[in-house]
Amino acid sequence: MMRKSESQLRAGAFASSVGAALLLAACLGVEVAQAQAIMRTPTISVPTRTPTISPSIAARAVAVAPGPRAIPAIPHTTSIGRMGAPVLPYARYSPNLYPSCSAPYRDGDGECLGQPNAGGDGTGKSGKKSAGKGRGNTTPVAVNPRTFAGEFVAEIDGALSVTEADELARRHGLTRVFSENFPLIGATFGLFRITDGRPAETVRREFAAEGGVRSVQPNFRYVLQDQKSSVPTEGDPAQYALAKLRLPQAHALAHGANVTVAVIDSGIDANHPELAHSIADNFDALGSTEGPHVHGTGIAGAIVAHAKLMGSAPEARIIAIRAFGGTNSGAQSSSYIILRSLNYAAEHGAQIVNMSFAGPKDAVIERAIAATAARGLVLIAAAGNAGAKSPPLYPAANPNVIAVSATDQQDRLFTASNRGNYIAVAAPGVDIFLPAPDGKYQMTSGTSFSAAYVSGVAALLLERNYALKPEALRITLAKTARDLGSPGRDDLFGDGEADAFAAVMAVPADSATPVAAASGTTKREDIEKRRDEPGIRAIEQPSLSSAGDKSAISQADRPAAR
Repeated sequence: MMRKSESQLRAGAFASSVGAALLLAACLGVEVAQAQAIMRTPTISVPTRTPTISPSIAARAVAVAPGPRAIPAIPHTTSIGRMGAPVLPYARYSPNLYPSCSAPYRDGDGECLGQPNAGGDGTGKSGKKSAGKGRGNTTPVAVNPRTFAGEFVAEIDGALSVTEADELARRHGLTRVFSENFPLIGATFGLFRITDGRPAETVRREFAAEGGVRSVQPNFRYVLQDQKSSVPTEGDPAQYALAKLRLPQAHALAHGANVTVAVIDSGIDANHPELAHSIADNFDALGSTEGPHVHGTGIAGAIVAHAKLMGSAPEARIIAIRAFGGTNSGAQSSSYIILRSLNYAAEHGAQIVNMSFAGPKDAVIERAIAATAARGLVLIAAAGNAGAKSPPLYPAANPNVIAVSATDQQDRLFTASNRGNYIAVAAPGVDIFLPAPDGKYQMTSGTSFSAAYVSGVAALLLERNYALKPEALRITLAKTARDLGSPGRDDLFGDGEADAFAAVMAVPADSATPVAAASGTTKREDIEKRRDEPGIRAIEQPSLSSAGDKSAISQADRPAAR
């Protein structure tokens, strides 16, 4: 008992001395935070240092963080999903269109993948060889988003009857979906589908070895090049693109009258007031029963709108070719359907073909484009919406095609626009006001609409001089373009933003054969009538002698300092 009392007395004395010391320190103003931290009991619950926050909260925290303290960047390629699994944060510009994603998620053709490729460099090449080799490897094959699974486009002997073509297909476990002769390229092509479940490469190799088969390739996938549109609304919003392209001035000289533009796209609302009396012909390459679609209607509007809005060639005629479905999952098309569409355009009097879609390099479509260009048609395509790291997309990258990139109201390049040395010119393509189905209007973005504007400008040039050849037209667009970006030609804007007025002024207003146009051309029926219109004869036409020089008109409109 004595020992216990002594211990209690000693403990009490120690506690009293410590309390006195702390009281003295407090009176003298001495810091004691460090001591308090050391004495803190270890049973206190401390929050985890890894917060489980949503990406949106994290973004706000980064935005308001004060002071010089560095905050780790939120990873660009992943975000936290409901079950903790990584998900892609990129925004799709429209369902099934080429989205913008980082290099590790991109294959060699610019397609976005559902997971990073093994190489991690965007090349689509595997970082290391698969462990499973030989015939025993049962690893499932990834679906190729560039093609339609189990389908082939094959050139077959035109002498084969339908029965013989069907028998040929059956021998190889295939079904003939379609087959027809295409006068554009002087060949018969068929669309075939695998029915017995065999590997596509095996079927392709065996089918190509048949005597009646001349070539076989996958049925490639094509997608429209627009950003996801806002909900169509009523109204008559301002169109900044008109001033950028100097269309009001150009329309004092030409409106695209008697020029036919084939629009290979989704369904067009021919009953929209903006498109009234502008649709000269319709062809449904899909054989579908779908109604009009927002993309095709917008593309037609960018060219020929003439009610509340104004297109770049309001008096042009449109051949509405439906090659893309308008389902909720996104508008898409294939090699075979694009071939049918180009063939129809060339066979039915189109002078310009607008192609506001993109896909991989395709031997059949390359052949069709070469044949279309050889007939003297002007081919114009959207550069693509796959962004800076994308490889060239087609048909824009084909040398016979005028590729158009997109700019915004401040003359900056559309973020998602493709780059490359194949870009010819740029045109407005961001926040563009256009018609939409059911008499409505839309605001949308994408290189699709830049291409459509340039197709309309091309129609103005052909009205001005019907004999203008595709190469002369391309030179005219290039030499009269308003330079953007770094001085001279570049991979973002090509030769610059199209200038409709300067281009129309650069083309002679009569039947004189321009530079790069073939001799022996015919005179337009209404040229004499237009020559006598007020203001036409007094315009002095700049020479087309040098494709490398900018026109005097274009130079005069540029700011003094870049």
